[in-house]
This record gives sequence, structure tokens and C-alpha cells, in this order.
Amino acid sequence: MPHRQAVQPIRCAGRALIVREGKLLTVILRDKESELHVLPGGGQVHGETLVQTVKRECREELGVDIAVDKLAYVREYIGANHGFARRHRGFHQVEAVFYCRIPDDARLGAGSGQDNRQIGLAWIPLADFEQYRFSPSILKKFVCGDDIIVPDAYLGDNH
Repeated sequence: MPHRQAVQPIRCAGRALIVREGKLLTVILRDKESELHVLPGGGQVHGETLVQTVKRECREELGVDIAVDKLAYVREYIGANHGFARRHRGFHQVEAVFYCRIPDDARLGAGSGQDNRQIGLAWIPLADFEQYRFSPSILKKFVCGDDIIVPDAYLGDNH
């Protein structure tokens, strides 16, 4: 009988795409290379809708309640295909990314459940987006003036 590799479950995640006044809100993570900017959000828990996931994750990471608008895109992340392959070899995640707004940002930055590698938040000017280490970098292709407009609902497995 051939040896079978243990199959890891596919993880679902919800993320927020928040653009205001030509700037994208990102979570800053620290890894061995440098700072990495990502969209706020994270893993879905059993019994939670993806909209509930992105709202909870933003409360934890950003410290604020968000308003979720429409779905921006769905992206897959298959760790073995990316720069983090050594660490993420068995990791596969499907991310639903929603256009979101922050109705009241008075508590922005006061999150209580930040990721262990999270070192801060940043509003990245879209005019300078190319200069930042951001994942997924494909999002840089969709900057349209002072906004990010994603033309396809499914982006696949990309960097």
C-alpha cells in the first residue's frame, strides 16, 4: 500500500479591504526578512459566517468595528507555491476579501487579539504602494487612482 501524506484541512479566512482618502489600511507583521503588510483579517471559526469572521478579526486586530460592504474577491493561498514554502508547505487557505469601511476610528489601534507577529497598523498611500512589501502583491496591479478595484471575483493562487 502506498504511503499517504497526511492531509491538512483547507482553512477559510475573511479579510477587509479598507481604502480611505487614497490610503489602504494594513496590518504590519514582522518576519525574519523585514516588515510585511497584509490586509486585516484571519481564520474563520466553526459556526461563523465569513462576514462575522472579518468583523471579529478587525475588532481583534484593529480595535474597531467595521461595516462590511460587498465581496471584492476570493483568493487562494497554497503555501507550497510561495516564498514561505518551507514554513507553510502544508498550509492551504481560501480568503474571502470584502470592501469595508470604518464608521468610527476613535479606537483604531486598540485591538485586544493581535496576531503574535503583528507589530502595528499603517495607512499606505496608494500612490506609494509599490514601495511596500505587501502580500498578496497582486493587489498592487489593481490600484485605480485613489482606490483599489479588483476586476475578477476569483484571483486564484497568487503572490
